Amino acid sequence: MTSFMLTDTTAGKISSQLTRLRHQMGAPAIGMVLTLVVVCDERDQYDSVRAATEAAREHPSRILVVIKRETDEANRLDAELRVGEATPGEVVVLRLYGELTDHADSVVSPLLLPDTPVVAWWPGEAPAMPAQDAVGSLAQRRITDAKSAHDGVKALAGRAKGYAPGDTDLAWARLTPWRSLLAAAFDQPVGKVKKGFVDAAAGNPSAPLMAAWLSERLGAPVKVAESTGPGLTAVRLSLDGGEIAVTRSDARLATLSRPGQPDRHVALARRTTSELLAEELRRLDSDEIYEVALKRLARSHKS
Repeated sequence: MTSFMLTDTTAGKISSQLTRLRHQMGAPAIGMVLTLVVVCDERDQYDSVRAATEAAREHPSRILVVIKRETDEANRLDAELRVGEATPGEVVVLRLYGELTDHADSVVSPLLLPDTPVVAWWPGEAPAMPAQDAVGSLAQRRITDAKSAHDGVKALAGRAKGYAPGDTDLAWARLTPWRSLLAAAFDQPVGKVKKGFVDAAAGNPSAPLMAAWLSERLGAPVKVAESTGPGLTAVRLSLDGGEIAVTRSDARLATLSRPGQPDRHVALARRTTSELLAEELRRLDSDEIYEVALKRLARSHKS
């Protein structure tokens, strides 16, 4: 891998240097399928870059990491460029100082790959309305993570107000294996669901999102119950003839229980951030199912 530092630079100089580095490494940009813009704090940048580069093994990308530094300093843009075999694509770490911190979009825009999708990801604190954010407005897909918020459930409910097609949250991606398993449990007729419960650690934002999705799909009240965790630990759905339940106690394996059938052990491991991010990068269109669940969560959060 080749790394190159530019101090007090411009977007034009960064772009020119990327071209030179690609020629030196023999690594043309034509293999990259998207631009991933990561907006994070300095303290989060190591983990965020690692997750983004791991996700980029499946989706070769130009990764632009935007770090807003001291606003009371003189305007300055510093950049670290990384190109090479260890990084599938390119990584550009941008550190913005002074008034430039309010104009990150003007720095990012010239560095976007032409004719490819743009995805924005906030691994930490995120805007209440991602589509109206300066960087978010450049992207077709906008990924937040309510888990990083002080009150994740409140953050999700608030984003429903400013939802725009292309918005999503990793709290939703964390539910994918659970949703798939529950959908499979209904492959055979089981009767009408009367009510349900989603058990999870206190404050887990995925739990009310799961409850909202189930309520919408099943037409039955599904509530959140607190457990010792970690994360989601159970989904229990009451039927006239018994109960469908998925229970997970060790963050790796779960037990699927259905009326009249023996219990079945299934893999249901908690996934890493890079795995969640890679899943989101596979889908660049609007997720209407998430939209419906999010808006139902917001309505129930008010009541």
